[in-house]
Amino acid sequence: MSLRHQIIALAIIPLVVAILAITSFITWQSANLTQVNIATFEQNMLKSKETEILNLTHLAVSAIQATYGDAAADDQAAKEKVAAILASLDYGKDGYFFVYDYDGNNIVHPRQSFRPGRNWLDLTDPNGDKVIAELIATAKAGGGLHQYEWQKPSSGQVADKLSFVVGLDKWRWVLGTGVYLDDVYAQTAAANASMRASIKSTFIIVAMIAVPAVIVVFTTCMLLTFHERRMADGRLKELTQRVIDTQEEERARLARELHDGVSQNLVGVRYAMDLAGRKVRTDVNDAALTIERGVEALNGAIKEIRRLSHDLRPRVLDDMGLTAALEALCHNFQERSGIATEIEASGFVDRLRPEASTALYRVAQEAFNNVERHSGASRLAVRLWSDGGRARMIISDNGTGFGDPKSADAGGRGLGLRNMQERMAHFRGLLLIDSTVAGTTLTAMMPKSANLQPGDQVEAA
Repeated sequence: MSLRHQIIALAIIPLVVAILAITSFITWQSANLTQVNIATFEQNMLKSKETEILNLTHLAVSAIQATYGDAAADDQAAKEKVAAILASLDYGKDGYFFVYDYDGNNIVHPRQSFRPGRNWLDLTDPNGDKVIAELIATAKAGGGLHQYEWQKPSSGQVADKLSFVVGLDKWRWVLGTGVYLDDVYAQTAAANASMRASIKSTFIIVAMIAVPAVIVVFTTCMLLTFHERRMADGRLKELTQRVIDTQEEERARLARELHDGVSQNLVGVRYAMDLAGRKVRTDVNDAALTIERGVEALNGAIKEIRRLSHDLRPRVLDDMGLTAALEALCHNFQERSGIATEIEASGFVDRLRPEASTALYRVAQEAFNNVERHSGASRLAVRLWSDGGRARMIISDNGTGFGDPKSADAGGRGLGLRNMQERMAHFRGLLLIDSTVAGTTLTAMMPKSANLQPGDQVEAA
């Protein structure tokens, strides 16, 4: 995976994970809260149904109390009157009262006319519950609630039913009524469906927020990446062009130096040798003087070649170290430019790797070139020292300065400064520039990692 893709992944993956985590938490919390609310709602509905049938049973007992209370255990007329009263006390299409005796014989059932007069003690519901036997047992125990499955009159379908029964012990009767619970369960199912719809809506809302957010982050990352790539490509093109221009400038300079210096000196040596050859044949004394002049011209050519070689790669940097190379650079710069140059390196301990020494030397060369070409300075000072094992170098002049270093592009100065910064950055060093109308100060700082480490091998130059 490329660095660009890694950056995009690092930007998007945490966002996606956070969105998924938040969505899951909200969904889980909403589901739990809804389930609790639905369970509470269902319990309240059941309690309401229990209270309803309990009150209805008490009303039915109150309705027959006058007849039942005064009747004897074998008063058949009173029994028939009570049965008629209970059969008439129906409510709604599914509400009615039923009566069984303790032996399981049905006495009153207004919704199912086939039951009265028959014994239903062994009747079981689809779950295997012996309904009538359980109702009788509950009534004998003092009355109470019992839930079972029974046919619903309005629909003819079997549904859950909750009944409350009491015992009329004098007549050995069970009086009861009940409510069907399918309405409660239907409302609970509707609440569950509403919950699922709510959760689905939550997912849709989160998706509507999250997807655009991910797209925005992704697009932003891509735009920033493309922008950085364009800037990097632009810098690379500038640097490449600068390298090409520098190479051409260096070639042109070498060509001029060779033509104007070495070539002219060698031509002079050739003429002196020719002249000396002619004079040897005529006048020995004049020939010796001509040869001496030729030797001087040849020495001048040798010095010129040495100077050119030193500019390309100073041998003293490899042989004697950074301090001696900078001292030679200062001496040659002063002779060439006429700018008073001084160097102070008494506090420097050279522990740098060869390539780090070369980087500092090239930074100094570039700084000297900028001073000579652009600053108009009359004085240049170099200070080289070590601070806690870290190499430090300051180059200061009293020139006119160049304002903001980042915008100093005239004459190629911006790329020159960038080259110096890149040389330092290669070793994780820093290059600080302070330029005012009173002069410019350049500070180069190398880290300890630029020093020679134990076990490093230095190749002999």
